[in-house]
Amino acid sequence: MTNIQYINTEEQLKTLCGQIKKTSWLALDTEFLREKTYYPKFCLLQVATPDWVVCVDPLVLPDLSDLFAAIANPTIVKVFHSCHQDLEIFYQLTGNVPGPIFDTQMAAPLLGYQDNPGYGMLVSSLLNVNLNKAHTRADWSKRPLSEAEIQYAADDVIYLCQIYQLMLQKLAELGRLDWLVQDFKTLENPNNYHVLPENAWLKIRAKNKLTSKQLAIVQALAQWREIAAQSENRPKTWLLRDELIFDMAKLQPETIDSLTDIRGINERTLHRYGQKLCEIITVAKNNAPVSLKEKDRSIKKNQQHEAILDILTALVRIRAEENSLNPTILATRKDLEDLLFNEAEDCPLLHGWRYSMAGEELVGLLKGELLFGIQADKLNVIKKQ
Repeated sequence: MTNIQYINTEEQLKTLCGQIKKTSWLALDTEFLREKTYYPKFCLLQVATPDWVVCVDPLVLPDLSDLFAAIANPTIVKVFHSCHQDLEIFYQLTGNVPGPIFDTQMAAPLLGYQDNPGYGMLVSSLLNVNLNKAHTRADWSKRPLSEAEIQYAADDVIYLCQIYQLMLQKLAELGRLDWLVQDFKTLENPNNYHVLPENAWLKIRAKNKLTSKQLAIVQALAQWREIAAQSENRPKTWLLRDELIFDMAKLQPETIDSLTDIRGINERTLHRYGQKLCEIITVAKNNAPVSLKEKDRSIKKNQQHEAILDILTALVRIRAEENSLNPTILATRKDLEDLLFNEAEDCPLLHGWRYSMAGEELVGLLKGELLFGIQADKLNVIKKQ
């Protein structure tokens, strides 16, 4: 069993900061609770290298500024698996996102794994180890933590160290070490970890099916919900679920009595927020909504569109096969639709390794600069003369 140091004193923390300064990379993970709050409650930080592993107790050591500063050193690579929620905690506590970052979940597809593979699956596949799942639902805020819980938490970074080193070796052998540089860089964008209330509606599905008046109401209610949830530090769904926002947008109640007719709305919401919700709806229904972007609009595809998408798909399959990748890792049908109809800047095919492998050629095909040809029973991309 690996020796795990539990850090819960200032002296230990100072020593750890000194250790971090001597390394070129760190494996990191967090344990937190979020079932009853808007913001994650930070309960444990796990940090490891091949030589040592620690668990830091942020509930006992509320001032971790020196530790975060040490981790943020730009010469140290921060290794995570599925890093979004971990980085959200770093951003929440420091106002910054530490880079550079390596995310094993993002790197795995370049080694032939499915998109967004789970950590347990990678540990099993790469290390032939089956992780203990006994403490998946543990209450990480209780103290003291048991030895089994500390071991469970530490395992996430112990094996992450091994996975990272294996991935680096395999990516180097395939000449793919640089493929994810731009993708990893995007993880450092603070906008990924902070939802502006005025943009909260963008996360609500099926908004493209609403009328202009209904969309304006959805936007106003979503903004109010985000502000209230942040202010009260409560989960958004405790205030209003998405389906209730949709029902309100369609029925447009302006009184408490009409609001009670909406199925699923509870007494607490009616009592605490009912009048405010009615006021929001009354004002919003007379305002113009923020326009949907083209990619959010419903597009009726004709047979010509489908044929073009089939051609683009053929190129994706060819390039994916050449690189031993699952075609859907390189581009989904939705990605190709975004490229065809919207030229969306956030389309994955316009960035990073996907652009180099296929995106540039796909754009060339759509612009008529490249053509498909058949030579020796093989499809080839040919530059237009």
